[in-house]
Amino acid sequence: MTGEEGALLVLLLGLFGGILSGIPAMLAIAGVPLITALIASVFGLFDLSFLNFFPGRVWGVMSNRLLMAVPLFVLMGVLLERAQLAERMLGVLGKLTRGSPRGMGLSVLAFSTLIAASTGIIGATVVMLVLISLPAMRQAGIDKRLAAGLICASGTLGQVIPPSIILVLLGDQIGNVYLEAQQAAGNFAPDPVSVGDLFAGALIPGLMLVAIYAVYVALRLGPAPEPRAPREPVAASEILFTFLPPILLILAVLGSILAGVATTTEAAGLGAVGALLMAAQAAKGSRVGRWLIASAGLAALVLVGMGMAGLGRAALGTLPGLLALAAAALIAAGTLMAALRTWRAGLLQGALTDTVRISGMVFGIVVAASLLSLVFRGFGGDHLVEELMASLPGGGMTAIFLVMAVIFLLGFILEAVEIIYIVVPLLGPPILGSDISPVWFAILIAMNLQTSFLTPPFGFALFYFRSVAPPDITTLDTYRGVVPFVLLQLVALGVLVALPELATWLPQAIFR
Repeated sequence: MTGEEGALLVLLLGLFGGILSGIPAMLAIAGVPLITALIASVFGLFDLSFLNFFPGRVWGVMSNRLLMAVPLFVLMGVLLERAQLAERMLGVLGKLTRGSPRGMGLSVLAFSTLIAASTGIIGATVVMLVLISLPAMRQAGIDKRLAAGLICASGTLGQVIPPSIILVLLGDQIGNVYLEAQQAAGNFAPDPVSVGDLFAGALIPGLMLVAIYAVYVALRLGPAPEPRAPREPVAASEILFTFLPPILLILAVLGSILAGVATTTEAAGLGAVGALLMAAQAAKGSRVGRWLIASAGLAALVLVGMGMAGLGRAALGTLPGLLALAAAALIAAGTLMAALRTWRAGLLQGALTDTVRISGMVFGIVVAASLLSLVFRGFGGDHLVEELMASLPGGGMTAIFLVMAVIFLLGFILEAVEIIYIVVPLLGPPILGSDISPVWFAILIAMNLQTSFLTPPFGFALFYFRSVAPPDITTLDTYRGVVPFVLLQLVALGVLVALPELATWLPQAIFR
């Protein structure tokens, strides 16, 4: 073992030791490489001039327009959570299912899928599902272990169902690493990989996973011979106004990206404005204000529809141009009214505070991981990884299985953001420099990260669940409840490995 290899081993061991010590992950990810580099430079094992590139990397992160979508998507999710729209949706679903165990279980799964596409914040989603759906499921007679497993598994769907913050971060890393790896392999004009590609690629695998969950829940619960509760009347207008706004918001955000009308960051801004309008509509206020906010939401949908119809660049003097100008003015007025209403209700302040806290954590890890990657390369770690991957029997598929195993194991101790910005730059180049689809590789990583959230004993979704679960649901009950869902996720991951077209067909159909 050479001195550089020994330093790399010390770096990796120190990194895991720092993370497990309980200090903030950002400090461990940045501090351990820096200290290792400084000590190694004393023995002539590291050239400190490598650190001169770090300010440029930080500037690149903070000026990356794609990463601007992260705080906007976070704000979208936090606003929808704080507006208590989820309670209303589950209440309507409970009335429709009349307390049937199978109906309630499938309703919670459908509700969780919609929430996952709206928020994408795992911890907040799991906690919200425990508080809202667990009492309803237990009242319907669903076993506490199945209820715990369903909540934990459904709460992690935001990893793979777009629009997802994890997919935005993966798109940033996969796109950059793929471009560098292809150029190093001699391909100087590779097709770029965008977040839109990943959103499109994740749709079918994500819905496939939901379908697998649904089959399992339906078989476990079976049909209820009689409703457990009398049917409560549900007006069609209640169903419409409860579910239509979030569905339209999701379709507008995703549709604007997939149709090429908006970039990911612009669509995230649309989602944040739409969530603000929905939160304000749920708050108390005058009828005039409600009409203005609702009209602003409809105007935003009109603008998105005009863009999809190819009228987005109409001249100002034309009828479409005048309609677009009027819609923009109405959106501005409605957004201002919504901001004032949510501020007076005390909702906007808390949402902004949570957004800054979560976004700061994400960007802190991104910056820290860039220092780790720089020091890793300074020790020649990138060449060692390439040699290791090339020496593996079985070629690219063996390398993919190795990376998936590493990600799965890291999921026990690290969060998804940390894994993305550590593993993809360090282990991704040899794989992305080959002819393997980067979109398929990215979706595999996303589904693998979701699995790691559930794996006992250290899955983060389990900790979120235990933090608010009632005392009669023990930790062992939670573990037993999630094991079947972990196995189902591994089945879905195996299907995706066997059928890459599940992730690659839709992006090729839309963008190529």
